[in-house]
Amino acid sequence: MATVRPDATVRDLLAVLAEHNIGAVVVSSDGASIAGIATERDVVRRLHEHGADLLGRPVTEIMTTRVRTCEPSAEVDDLRRTMTEHRIRHLPVVEDGRLAGIVSIGDVVKIAIDELESEREHLVGYIQRAP
Repeated sequence: MATVRPDATVRDLLAVLAEHNIGAVVVSSDGASIAGIATERDVVRRLHEHGADLLGRPVTEIMTTRVRTCEPSAEVDDLRRTMTEHRIRHLPVVEDGRLAGIVSIGDVVKIAIDELESEREHLVGYIQRAP
């Protein structure tokens, strides 16, 4: 799981996002605690305000510090609800007070689609076996 340190620059953040082909990273001084979260959207919004000078500034200037998190046992419906209500696309996963991963809206949608497909297959099988 990719993280960036609070003293990383926005340029460093963009390099991590590109290297891992992801849209957000947790900002953490030790890889276990959460200081914030920084996303592609954060960069785009601030670029409009500050221009290219933003790239040399610390990620702490653009990150979100009030980070919503979830536990590994969180239900998909709860994740979807939280993401929709708070208009967020990424939720860090915390286990025993430590960062354990991150869930994206893409992950949530994929799980929901897989569940629907499984249910559809079950129903089709049931219908095909019916007399």
